[in-house]
Amino acid sequence: MHHIESARDNPRIGCGAKWRSHAFKGVTRMSQDEQQIGDVRAAFTAFVDDVEPRLRRALAAGYGLEPGRDAAADALAYAWEHWDRISTMDNPAGYIYRVGQSKARKALRWRSGFAAVDDKSMPWVEPGLANALSSLTRRQRVAVILVHGFGMTHRETAELTGLSRSTIQNHVERGLTKLQIALGGTNDD
Repeated sequence: MHHIESARDNPRIGCGAKWRSHAFKGVTRMSQDEQQIGDVRAAFTAFVDDVEPRLRRALAAGYGLEPGRDAAADALAYAWEHWDRISTMDNPAGYIYRVGQSKARKALRWRSGFAAVDDKSMPWVEPGLANALSSLTRRQRVAVILVHGFGMTHRETAELTGLSRSTIQNHVERGLTKLQIALGGTNDD
């Protein structure tokens, strides 16, 4: 580390009291700038802590585990790069979800469908569930997994996806009906 000699350290440099006054104002201003940077980082960190799990789950439900996880990370990186604009939005989580969808679609151009799961590795899961879930529309799958798989409310799911609560309710009901038919269940189950 280099030591830069200042007028305060060596009186021979002698820029006088005016320099010292100006230098200390700069230090104070830097501290304020650093405080603002710290505030921005704290706000973004709080946003990520709140949104990341829901965002990752929603994108994984719609696009598969790996593409969903990657899209969530890319969307959050985009959010950091544009935080000054995104932080002032009415629904920044919904906007970032849309960014994540775009990132996931680009990544999946060469793939098709929802990734299948090895049923043998998860004996506690209905063997036909992965195929039944892949038969749902993307919006139905996201709604069903977020509401019934992760316990999010219709309001939370609607806010994250940018859809209305009634639309989420319709997707959940239709998705559950399709799952019930695909898995051979009845209304009595």
